[in-house]
Amino acid sequence: MPLLDHFHPPLSQARHWESFHTNWAGAIADALNEHLLPEGYFAEEHTHLGARVEIDVATYQELGGGSLAPLGTATLPVKTWAPPAPALVLPAAYPDTFQVLIFENEGGPRLVAAIELVSPSNKYRAAHAHAFAVKCASYLVQGISLIAIDIVTSRSGNLHNRLMDVLGHGEATHFPDDAALYAAAYRPIVRTENPQIELWMESLDLGRALPRLPLALNAETCLPLDLEETYTAACQRRRIA
Repeated sequence: MPLLDHFHPPLSQARHWESFHTNWAGAIADALNEHLLPEGYFAEEHTHLGARVEIDVATYQELGGGSLAPLGTATLPVKTWAPPAPALVLPAAYPDTFQVLIFENEGGPRLVAAIELVSPSNKYRAAHAHAFAVKCASYLVQGISLIAIDIVTSRSGNLHNRLMDVLGHGEATHFPDDAALYAAAYRPIVRTENPQIELWMESLDLGRALPRLPLALNAETCLPLDLEETYTAACQRRRIA
């Protein structure tokens, strides 16, 4: 299915982009869990809208018999403490998050890869763009592979280029100035004792099919993540197709 403009009429008036992004993240997680990830790995979609706190998943704790009960059922009052007034209050950026996180389950869940869907909030101001780039850079410096997908047409700016600047790389690693939409895959790896980041870059265009990108689980294993397939599935789920 060709890439559509989810941020301008007529589609933006018929469907909410937030719902589509959430659904696309779910379609990606489903494809990974059902068809791609080997035994011992699992994927989960995560959505967070800015600084708003929304509880949509209950948190549980194990009881003695191994059963689960929701937190907050205890009858003892919670002890509270009021800290002194802060020394400083700083402005902050709390951009939206639409992501799929991939975990290795051996020895307890360990994050091995992340897929980030760029939102308009991530490109709202320079501080938001920088916060997104820093988050992506933090994945890579921890050895966590990354895929970033930007189909936002309502705001300009290329967050891959911002990420490369944060990592200290020059314009040779940038997309061209006219590449407003893109998808990129990053694999942090050590080869012959040299740490490096392997990079795959794809410019996106409205009306064209989306590419397939490598999703690295470790130094030996890459999975073929078909963005076109998951995008089509998300469009069909929202009756956009």
